[in-house]
Amino acid sequence: MTALLLTPYMPELSPILIVGYGDLGGEIGRLLIKDGLSILGLSRSERTHVDGISRLTGDVTKPETLGCLTAVEPQVLIYCVAASEQSDDSYRAHYVDGLRQVLAALRQGRNLKHVFFVSSTRVYGQAGNFSLSETDQAEPSDFGGVRLLQAEQLLNNLPCGHTVLRLSGIYGPGRDRLLKLAIDPASWPRQNNWSNRIHRDDAAAFIVFLIHKVFHGQVLDDCYIVTDSCPALQLEVLRWLAEQMDLKPGPCEPDAPAGGKRLSNARMLGSGFRLRHPDYQAGYANLIEQAIV
Repeated sequence: MTALLLTPYMPELSPILIVGYGDLGGEIGRLLIKDGLSILGLSRSERTHVDGISRLTGDVTKPETLGCLTAVEPQVLIYCVAASEQSDDSYRAHYVDGLRQVLAALRQGRNLKHVFFVSSTRVYGQAGNFSLSETDQAEPSDFGGVRLLQAEQLLNNLPCGHTVLRLSGIYGPGRDRLLKLAIDPASWPRQNNWSNRIHRDDAAAFIVFLIHKVFHGQVLDDCYIVTDSCPALQLEVLRWLAEQMDLKPGPCEPDAPAGGKRLSNARMLGSGFRLRHPDYQAGYANLIEQAIV
């Protein structure tokens, strides 16, 4: 497939390149456009559309489709792709090889001021009641965490600044898996693990917040855990959701958590950013209302 330029593009007018222009990337682009910045988005399809954003089509797993990037000289790269399936091959292709191929097309980022890589808290395989932060060593426990960590390490070879964004479970508009689970108590997990989440809009807003810091010459940390302020037990969340929707709750909550991890967002909040949805109750309130309507 040959990369296709969908709208006219002027290099000097496009300081920000979003690779992986889907749900999260589209929201980031929408916020940046509102701030008067010029954006170029690269995606495999044309599903996500925001007025004013130039578009390229290309697949990060197919380097022959990335020729269009050789003419692009962005100041900032946001790499926020998603694997097409839960397999080691897909994770390696999208995160490790994909990032490497995009950077190669951009001539190893020699004109970039900063690269943001959207990773995942999946790199932390540790489980327990203790709180994990960016100062704790990432110890992946599955193929996904291993590949994400490998991709993160590619950034160390860049001549520009870079920041890893380790997002916890994303929820928000169109991401209603937990609402559907709450409706069916028979499918609730029998183990009451710790869970962490971030509303899509907060994740996008934080990334935009950091981009503005880059343009104002402020130094960023090289890694942020992007999560809300309330790690919660899975069954606690499901029971609350069921109650809000006037549904019969599922099985009784065990006395103690069985696994999972608790994540700290102290560094994110220390940057000056403020969450719009600091806990799951604030974040799910509007989603429940929309689901009922």
